[in-house]
Amino acid sequence: MPLYEYRCLACGHQFEALVRGQESPTCESCHSQQLERLLSMFAVSSESTRQTSLNRARQANKKVLRDKAIADQEEIEHHRH
Repeated sequence: MPLYEYRCLACGHQFEALVRGQESPTCESCHSQQLERLLSMFAVSSESTRQTSLNRARQANKKVLRDKAIADQEEIEHHRH
C-alpha cells in the first residue's frame, strides 16, 4: 500500500494518500479527483532538500498569515458597522 503525495488541480490543496489497489484518491479539501501525483522526496535528505522543504513551509506560512490578516480585517470591519 503505497503512500503518495498529491496536489489538487481544482483547489491547489496538497496532501498524502494511502492508495490501495486500483483506488482513486480524492482531494481532502474539495473532494475533486483532478489530482497531480507529486514526486515524493521522503527518502532523500540533503542540504538542497532541507532548503526546499523550508522554503515550502515558509510559503505556506505566508499564505496562512495573509489569510489570517484578511479575516482579522474583515472581523474588524464587521464590528464597526
